[in-house]
Amino acid sequence: MTVESAQRPESLESIAPKAARSLRITEIFRSLQGESDHIGWPTVFVRLTGCPLRCVYCDTAYAFTGGERMEQEVILSRVAELNTRHVCVTGGEPLAQPGCIELLRQLVDEGHVVSLETSGALDIAHVDPRVHIVMDLKTPSSGEVERNRWANLEALKPQDEVKVVIGSREDFDWAVARVREHDLAGRFAVLFSPVFGGVTPTELADWVLETGLEIRFQMQLHKLIWGDEPGR
Repeated sequence: MTVESAQRPESLESIAPKAARSLRITEIFRSLQGESDHIGWPTVFVRLTGCPLRCVYCDTAYAFTGGERMEQEVILSRVAELNTRHVCVTGGEPLAQPGCIELLRQLVDEGHVVSLETSGALDIAHVDPRVHIVMDLKTPSSGEVERNRWANLEALKPQDEVKVVIGSREDFDWAVARVREHDLAGRFAVLFSPVFGGVTPTELADWVLETGLEIRFQMQLHKLIWGDEPGR
């Protein structure tokens, strides 16, 4: 081996398997699912660290940095210890870590009902089809509307869900226009949620009813029960 080759950084091929075997984790905890069609079920949440987006209304900014790097076997073991059928992989943006796809597959193989909460900004095409995807569309008030990856709509399954967090009347009108443009309500369950502490639930509920569209109003159950606490 030459001195030059000894000092050369590891190749991408040698690094990738290591990245796929471990992930940076902010927290693993058991709570009630507060959103989506799985609302109310006891659920283990695996919150991955890091996100390429910076939504104005983000309620998990504590997951942007830090965390603990864990081998996938350790993650699966901790999930198993909590003895819960439903598992939600969330973030941050979980798909920003290369090992997320494999973790999702392994969780399903272990017999869990698995959901993925994703921003919609990264490619979902390689997510195991057995995973239930809840994908955001980012509204104007999020500050990240340009990051929506519209091609993801073609990768979603009929049983997946599209979630829109509404912070203003402008957001609502934008979201309704997108629902009509892409026939979202005819293809998936479409969820509208008010920004916590922003648009009032009453306002959003009235707006949803006025549209006549098959849009599902939802509030974050965990926040109604425990407030805006990390790990809930």
